[in-house]
Amino acid sequence: MTTSTLTRTRAFLNRETTGGVLVLIGAIIGLALANAPSGPAFRALSQTVLGPASIGLDLTVSQWAQDGLLAIFFFTIGLELISEIRVGSLHDPRKAAVPILAACGGVAVPAIIYTAVIVATSSTQYLHGWAIPTATDIAFSLAVLVIAGRGLPSGLRIFLLTMAVVDDLIGILIIAIFYSHGLNLLALLAAGAAVAVFAILVRRRKMRWWLLIPVALIAWWCMHASGVHATIAGVALGLVAPAVRREGETVSRATRLGQLVGPLSNAIALPVFALFAAGVPISLTGSGGDGGLFTHPLVWAVTAALVIGKPVGILLTSAALTRWTALRLPDAVGTRDLLPVGLLCGIGFTVSMLIAGLSFRDGVAIDEARAAILVGSLISAVLGGLLLHHDSRIARGPDMNEDGVPDQDVRPL
Repeated sequence: MTTSTLTRTRAFLNRETTGGVLVLIGAIIGLALANAPSGPAFRALSQTVLGPASIGLDLTVSQWAQDGLLAIFFFTIGLELISEIRVGSLHDPRKAAVPILAACGGVAVPAIIYTAVIVATSSTQYLHGWAIPTATDIAFSLAVLVIAGRGLPSGLRIFLLTMAVVDDLIGILIIAIFYSHGLNLLALLAAGAAVAVFAILVRRRKMRWWLLIPVALIAWWCMHASGVHATIAGVALGLVAPAVRREGETVSRATRLGQLVGPLSNAIALPVFALFAAGVPISLTGSGGDGGLFTHPLVWAVTAALVIGKPVGILLTSAALTRWTALRLPDAVGTRDLLPVGLLCGIGFTVSMLIAGLSFRDGVAIDEARAAILVGSLISAVLGGLLLHHDSRIARGPDMNEDGVPDQDVRPL
């Protein structure tokens, strides 16, 4: 493979749309395998134990995908977070205030709706899953925006990206605080030390990737042993990468690492995780005696929280901020854009699937929750895409964000 071909392939795999499509393909294959005659064999494969028990790494194939491969994706999330905080959409809190606070509303309202449905159906044994519908899948949501929102202002992408990044940050904190068990302080300190060594190595005058990999693996293993979910190591490693370009560098170290690791995350880590996470058997007829998929309280709670809770939380928060404060939406973005964008935030695949797996010990409950994520994300994607397409066909005014100044940045997606 020539250098130019390798460069083009890497650029293709780094695209947001590529990541979203590959995750979708992985999810479809997993769902098909789980509900085909191959279902028992697929489930047996996912439960096959691999790894040395002597160091606590005797994990199932599904757990390796969830705890191991997904840490690569969380590393890219950490890189994106630090880049947005230092030089991107989160650099100026005044400009980022509306999407940041809207993301908080988009986390709180789904959690409230989920809890309300669970309590109303007397299914309080599922309350621990309140955080399942709080996350937004960056790759999926941006892919739908780019495909369905052609011609809409590019500020809409920044608005969605900011909300999705803040959503993921909140999701990471939720996992670290509420879904970590049996804290081992010594292992946690060792993980912190490994992250510190990684930070030193990544800041050296010449960055050597072959030194970073073993240190990153040690940090992941120590985090896994500490009781804090292992994917948090990926975020921590990403956050310590320099996001400001040094003299003589064409891009920052964080951007460079993202370019190197992004294809691995998009082409392998996320699709394989999606394959096993979405590989749940779905019963529409209730042959198992539980009345079927659409009668389970978890399905109603998660679906309602994603499809209704996300847009309602974002709309209410954004409307309140722009009406009663001096804060405004980004240039060329109007209130009519909030509903389709809010629906896109209801695409809660990757992190939601992870939290579903951490919320329950009962395999049936995990399957029902993950099936609901698929249903809710699909409904949100379809409705959001249709509304975006409709929105793109309507003429836009000269001051969409109503800040009294004609919109300057009207570049289309």
